[in-house]
Amino acid sequence: MELIGKTNIDFIGKKRISLVISSVVALIGIIGMIQIARGAANMGIDFTGGTSVELKFAQPVGLEQVRNALAMHNLRDANLQEVKDGNKILIKVGKTSIATGQVVDIVEEVLRKEIPGAGFVVEGSAEIGPSIGDKLGKDTLMAIALSLIGITIYIAIRFDFKFGIGSTISVLYDVLALFAVLFLLNKEINLLFITAALTIAGYSMTDTVVVFDRIRENIHKDMKGAITAIINRSVNEVLSRTVVTSLTAFMAALSLFFFGGEVIHDFAFAIVAGIIICTNSSIFVASPIVAILGERAVRVKA
Repeated sequence: MELIGKTNIDFIGKKRISLVISSVVALIGIIGMIQIARGAANMGIDFTGGTSVELKFAQPVGLEQVRNALAMHNLRDANLQEVKDGNKILIKVGKTSIATGQVVDIVEEVLRKEIPGAGFVVEGSAEIGPSIGDKLGKDTLMAIALSLIGITIYIAIRFDFKFGIGSTISVLYDVLALFAVLFLLNKEINLLFITAALTIAGYSMTDTVVVFDRIRENIHKDMKGAITAIINRSVNEVLSRTVVTSLTAFMAALSLFFFGGEVIHDFAFAIVAGIIICTNSSIFVASPIVAILGERAVRVKA
């Protein structure tokens, strides 16, 4: 299936513009990560510690009504999320002066008092202590760092060291861009988001490897050709394949976003945004970096 025919777009010729824009996006991502590290972002209870309670009501109850009831009893910072199926509300309470083990009982007591006749039951609850949240945060950073190191080694062995650098910067950009998007939209940073970030890192590598493989093939066919022209031709040759693959994955992720349920809504959103970011980075980040390193290597040899 070929949605796009033969093209001759000068992608590498626009490398300065693309790298400047990518650098700005990455900078926003770095700022977002700093804010997350400071606890200034919308951090989920996975990292800050807290309690989540899922309630099923006998009849529809407004989120504002529940929020006001909790605010009257020192739970004004509770995060409420409506679950579309079956009149359910997910309540997330961060660290408070209330003992962690008592939060569920207090939530039940408050709602029975302030919203009598609501007729609800607790369908599930989870508690995470602050020490566990801190460990999860450190393990998350370690997981991202190890994945980047592994990608660099794999690409360097399979292709060339400059390809390894290009792919690592590309994957790092994808993760930072995803942080930038979620930070700007004030999305909750939780373990599902981290799962999405690592998933996107893997998808980014797969997409980039396809482009790199064609570049390597064309370099072997045209040993004396200009590296910039070879890379540009290679990107154009795999453009249709890249678009079709990304469009297929995008449609699947979009279906998950609309029909997957409230629990994985933010995860699906991160995957949708990540696929768009990865498609851009394999063309406008990874390839230009390899072109720049390749040109520099040629000048050194000369």
